[in-house]
Amino acid sequence: MTTTRVVVDDEEAMLALAASMAGHLRSGQLLYLQGDLGAGKTTFVRGLLRGLGYRGHVKSPTYTLVEPYEVADLLINHFDLYRLSAPEEVESVGIRDYMIGSGICVVEWAERGAGVLPPADAVIRIHHNGDRRVVEIDCYTELGHELCGGL
Repeated sequence: MTTTRVVVDDEEAMLALAASMAGHLRSGQLLYLQGDLGAGKTTFVRGLLRGLGYRGHVKSPTYTLVEPYEVADLLINHFDLYRLSAPEEVESVGIRDYMIGSGICVVEWAERGAGVLPPADAVIRIHHNGDRRVVEIDCYTELGHELCGGL
């Protein structure tokens, strides 16, 4: 495992950090995003998508649970498991069906599916630090290390 730590000053810096990693997204990657409400998880996803050239609206899938995006010949499935009350509910979302394909899955609040979700290629933790954010990226697999190559 390798860990990278980056301090970002504002939303633009968060978008730029994520965009710098976008070119290293690969089919089949599984990324977990962790952080408190308002930490910048969805902003990070928006930066990934913008880095790939996506120009549409990017919203948190808190109520829909998943938002798919097709961009740069990649399928990005953005999940938000915040509303789940038990890990077993992950199965009812059909999340495994998304994970067996060649798409990329980015999961906010993955800890809500602990014990049911497979291990991530990379875990991205976002912490408040005053007006700034600290982004810690742990890369566990070869696919995860490819993503971290964008830093």
